[in-house]
Amino acid sequence: MKSKAATKVLASQRPARQPTEQAAIRDHRPKTAVAPSRQGKKAIGGFFDPAVSRQLKQLGIDQDNPVQELLREAINDFFKKHGKSPIA
Repeated sequence: MKSKAATKVLASQRPARQPTEQAAIRDHRPKTAVAPSRQGKKAIGGFFDPAVSRQLKQLGIDQDNPVQELLREAINDFFKKHGKSPIA
């Protein structure tokens, strides 16, 4: 059985690890194109109870609007409530 000191010496004598082929591929993947509707935009998110997601989706279905449009309306109402311009 080798001592800890001997193990450290052996570890320091090992050659440096080379990146794996998968890591090399992952690092050199082409960037995906950004949809024109998302250019210049920033995603905003949060973590909520799953019931919140279901209720938003149901409201979207009821109003025939995507959830993003419902969130835009809610954010603009919040801005107005706090004396800010509705810019969402």
